[in-house]
Formats: sequence, structure tokens, C-alpha cells
Amino acid sequence: MSWNVDKVREDFPVLATLARGKPLVYLDNAATTLKPKQVVAAVERHFLLGAANVHRGVHFLSENATRQFDRTRELCRELINAKTTSEIVFTAGTTFGINLVAHAYGRTFLKEGDEILISHMEHHSNIVPWQMLCQQVGAKLKVAPIDDRGEIILDEFAKLVTPRTKIVSTVYISNALGTINPIEELIRLARANGPQDLVYLVDCAQAIAHIPIDVQTLGADFLMFSGHKLFAPTGAGVLWGRRELLDKMPPFLGGGDMIRSVTFEKTTYADPPMKFEAGTPDIGGVIGLGAAIDYVKGLGLANISAHEQSLLAYATPRLADIPGLRLIGTAARKTSIVSFVLDDVHPHDIGSLLDAEGIAVRAGHHCTQPLMARFGVPATARASFSMYNKVEEVDALVAALHKVKRLFA
Repeated sequence: MSWNVDKVREDFPVLATLARGKPLVYLDNAATTLKPKQVVAAVERHFLLGAANVHRGVHFLSENATRQFDRTRELCRELINAKTTSEIVFTAGTTFGINLVAHAYGRTFLKEGDEILISHMEHHSNIVPWQMLCQQVGAKLKVAPIDDRGEIILDEFAKLVTPRTKIVSTVYISNALGTINPIEELIRLARANGPQDLVYLVDCAQAIAHIPIDVQTLGADFLMFSGHKLFAPTGAGVLWGRRELLDKMPPFLGGGDMIRSVTFEKTTYADPPMKFEAGTPDIGGVIGLGAAIDYVKGLGLANISAHEQSLLAYATPRLADIPGLRLIGTAARKTSIVSFVLDDVHPHDIGSLLDAEGIAVRAGHHCTQPLMARFGVPATARASFSMYNKVEEVDALVAALHKVKRLFA
């Protein structure tokens, strides 16, 4: 299809507003995406016309809410091509999903001397839970290095996988660099060099809105993503896990809706996914996630990706031409994220000065402090593009950065 960005922008009213008296240019999509009218309307309908609890009532409102809630589970299954909805666990987001696996799987099956492998480009959410697990069970955390372009060094990755490696957990797309990792190849290397019971997790927080994901061909064991990166509300996310692994894992939390029966002497747990969904879920958020998946499917993920890649191709050389600007992350395969530093200007100052021009970017370490240290910088400025961004907004960013450069000359 011919991408009509102006038509898409009509679904996001905030893009027609002013920021600091200037037209808003929203380039912070890697942090969170804006929400289209269709998603907001679905959440509003739930709260105004049927805000009942799910799985607990036989009345009309509860049955209707349950139907919409369960429909989202099927949409998530279709989105990543899972075998069954029993493999789709609703969570609070990617961070929760990683922690769930670290606690429920890691604390059960790892022991002293086992190894966990991650990469140097991981988000803190894919570092800290594994550090905690290592402290609890006596395992060892190992880190695969990256090169100056921001790509995992495959030979070094393979060498770090040993018969003691029980968990490998890597990001699909780096939130700070935009690097698209060769996940299928990484999984192949891990399987070839590791033990039979090695499990591989994939952090898809950034990937879910940019590239198609098929868990049947990927070869992973667990995968997680957050709805708010996919034009849905915050507070709702998904953990996918192979059913045989979910069956083996004990619950992470205890409470209502995750049980089959309870007595004071003994509790028996429900089957997955309910076993991992204790308590009242974020029903509105999950319904919003379903509406967001419908919206993305209507536009076509391939069409969205093509538009974003065209923005990346347009923006990268223009930013690189700015005197004193250095791009951080130049991998051969990237999504629409551009991180950079500017000589003699702190990234936070860049962010503040761009904000004065109505341009929203992210400035900081992006919850990847070890990665920043790898590149010898305390922080970067990051512009991240989405399906509703325009070439004219890239031009506005470049012009504003030239202005920043002049102010600090």
C-alpha cells in the first residue's frame, strides 16, 4: 500500500497540539508509543459501559468483559504465532515477564555453578533480575561483547556458551542502539554449544511494534513484550512460554484466579496461563492491547516497518552530517532508532533545547548504563521514529540540532 502518513496521524490527536508554543514533534517512541483514538475508545467503552471483573461472574457485564479480555489473548497468540492461548500469559509488561521467568523457572531449576548469558546491550530489566537470581542460587552471570557498531560478536557469544549455561537472555532490538539482533542465529549457536536443557529468552519490548515475530520459527523458549510499545496502554504485557516449560514452572504469585482448589491444608494450581495470573488483571489495559493489535493489523506491520525504515534511511545521513555529531549504534540491521552525542553539549542539554523547539526526544542512559560505558559516554540523545512520523519532522530535528550547535559554539 501507499503509506498515507497524514491519514494515520488523524488517529493521534496529540500530534495536532502545540508543545512550548511549537508544533509537537514526538520522537520518543522507543520509550512509549502514542495511543490512537481506536485504542482510547475501546478502553473508554470498557470503563463506561462494562467495567466488570473477568472470569468471576455469570452476569452480562462480566461475561462481556471476559469475552473481550479472552479475545485479546487470541490476538496475542496470532500476533506471534503461538501454538495455543495457554502459552500467552498476561503480565504488567516486559520487565514483569523477565522477572517471572527468573523467579519461577530460574529459582526452581538453576543451582550453584550454573551460568546465565546475556549481551552487553541489554536493558537493565534484562540484567538486574539475573544478577538477583545469581546471588540467590550461586549461578554466574556472563556477558557477550559487542563491537563498535553495536553488534553482538557472534564468535565470542558462541565461546561463552558452555555445558553449564542454563539460561541465555538477549534483546531482539536494542532500545538504545536500534540494533536488530540475529536472534535465530544466536539461538542456533546457543543450542549447538549449550546443554540440552538450555532455555533462551527474547526481550521483544522494542521489536514487537517494528518487525514480525513468529515463535514457531524463532526457536526461543520464552518471549516477552509490553503493550505500551505497541500503541496500547501501559500496565499490560505478555509473556509467551513453551507450554511444557510453563507446566513445569511453579507459580510466581499466589492468590485468586490462579488456583484449581484451596483448602487450609493444600492448594492445587490452575493450568497455564491462569497459574501465573494471580489477582485481578489490568482488564482495561488488556482490552486496549487487543484494540492496538487490531489497529496494527489493519495498517499492516510490513507497511509500518517500511515507512519507519524510510525515515531511518532519510535521517541517518543528515544527522551524521552535523559537525561534531557522533552516532552511537551503526549496525547493519537497525530499526528506527538514532542515538547520538554532540561535541561539548551534554545530552540532557540537547533534550531541553529540542524541547524548547517542540521536539520530544529522550536523553540519558536509556536504562543501559553498561552499554553507555562500553561506548565511553555517560548518556546519549535518542530520536526514535514511528509510523506517524514524517520526513518534515526529521528536517525539524536536524534544523534544531544545528541551532543547538550554534548556541554552544
